[in-house]
Amino acid sequence: MNGNDITNVVIVGGGTAGWMAAAALSKYLADGRRRFTLVESDAIGTVGVGEATIPPIRSFNQMLGLDENKFLRETKGTFKLGIEFVNWGKQGDRYFHPFGEYGQDLHGISFHQLWLREVALGGQAGGIHEYSMSSMAAMMGRFGRPAPGAQSLVSQIFYAFHFDAGLYARFLRGVAEGQGTVRREGKVAHVHRDSESGDVTAIELEGGERIAGDLFIDCSGFRGLLIEQALETGYEDWSHWLPMDRAIALPTSLPASPPPFTRATAHGAGWQWRIPLQHRMGNGHVFSSQYMDSEEATRILLDNVEGEPQAEPRELRFVTGMRSKAWNHNVVSLGLSSGFIEPLESTSIHLIQNGIQRLFALFPDKAISPAERDEYNRGMRELYEDVRDFIILHYKATQRDDTAFWRYVRDMDAPESLTRKMELWRLHGRVFRENAELFAMPSWIAVMLGQNIWPQRHDPMADTLDPDKVAGAMAQMRADYRRTAEALPTQEQFLRQAGAWVGDETASGMAASVMAPS
Repeated sequence: MNGNDITNVVIVGGGTAGWMAAAALSKYLADGRRRFTLVESDAIGTVGVGEATIPPIRSFNQMLGLDENKFLRETKGTFKLGIEFVNWGKQGDRYFHPFGEYGQDLHGISFHQLWLREVALGGQAGGIHEYSMSSMAAMMGRFGRPAPGAQSLVSQIFYAFHFDAGLYARFLRGVAEGQGTVRREGKVAHVHRDSESGDVTAIELEGGERIAGDLFIDCSGFRGLLIEQALETGYEDWSHWLPMDRAIALPTSLPASPPPFTRATAHGAGWQWRIPLQHRMGNGHVFSSQYMDSEEATRILLDNVEGEPQAEPRELRFVTGMRSKAWNHNVVSLGLSSGFIEPLESTSIHLIQNGIQRLFALFPDKAISPAERDEYNRGMRELYEDVRDFIILHYKATQRDDTAFWRYVRDMDAPESLTRKMELWRLHGRVFRENAELFAMPSWIAVMLGQNIWPQRHDPMADTLDPDKVAGAMAQMRADYRRTAEALPTQEQFLRQAGAWVGDETASGMAASVMAPS
């Protein structure tokens, strides 16, 4: 370590973002000379409703060396195989966006193109969800953890988690403090900056304590205490594409054994989430205040939840968008201080994770290089815009016209990047993954088909294969996926067998919720 090395990292704010950053930084950058300090106040609440994740969270937990079963016990977590969407294309529609691939490509031709051809020929193709191991297991409320190197179809199960975000932060706090992170209790009263460079030099707490740092991580939530209030970085508002700006959150009792999937049900001016944990059901109604008031949104939520309410409904307000720069001067923003994209595809925690991993890849010296800072901002912008486009797709790809809200999002001008993807799909069902895009081909296929956006015809390359042989291979795939799923334990049985279950015993033995994708 030399005199230009960063030795003092200060994280402002706890919650999921703060403790994820602290746990990761203190594990990989601690060398006895670096100090990691996290400042938070018990008097300031956290949003704490983000309970659903996507598969990359597994790599983050593995990076920290977390035991998965212990993690599930500590966070009262469950497995997640994907998201069921209800009423999105049209009212009454139902489809599933699974984690993992569809079927098996044949002779280099994408499976979904063969499926589209079989449908066009009037064959017995079945639903595309029947060719997904994650979809079939989710339909039956079942789960299996893929074993390393296994050849079984169970190896095609991809999964993430539902968990209590507050318990996850507490769990990671224990990890971070065990690695030397020091927590300071208090509210930030003043931010000190260098008069020449403009960099943040220290934060001052209400009691007068001054905490100096070389690099500051802003995890202060929507306020953006450092990145915005101190540095005035600026915020890009994307609400003209994603007009949801409110959410009503409400936990309820768990009415049955938890199913291994999230459900997103569209309503008149937004949508409702249903996230099953071991000990409760997480519920919420995301809506646009331009088209619906809070009283109506709350009534809709209360009329559609399962189980008994465990708290009073809580309203959250937000503006969809991102900070103009995620890294400004010597402040890196993570989580809500960096931006917010509604939780429709459960990307909030991944955006934190990606920001941390990107910071590792570009960790600076005290004399921060503008080139490295610019590269970080370029990468984060690309990620946020990719996620933004995928979320917009769910609204743009609708045939609903029953409310002013749905007519607006159906008819609005989409970003050029999304318009181009949709046009390529409409022609020949083609999807291309660009750069390090988060959502791969199967995700786009699931939403396009699930919301009735059918290509004019399949890729001509699919016509080069013998139709009888393809039909036979597809029938075998369907049978194998179903048979494998039927042999799996229910999620609760799996959690109990793994020693990861701490849920309410009253849910034990009750039938798992079963969905029926169209």
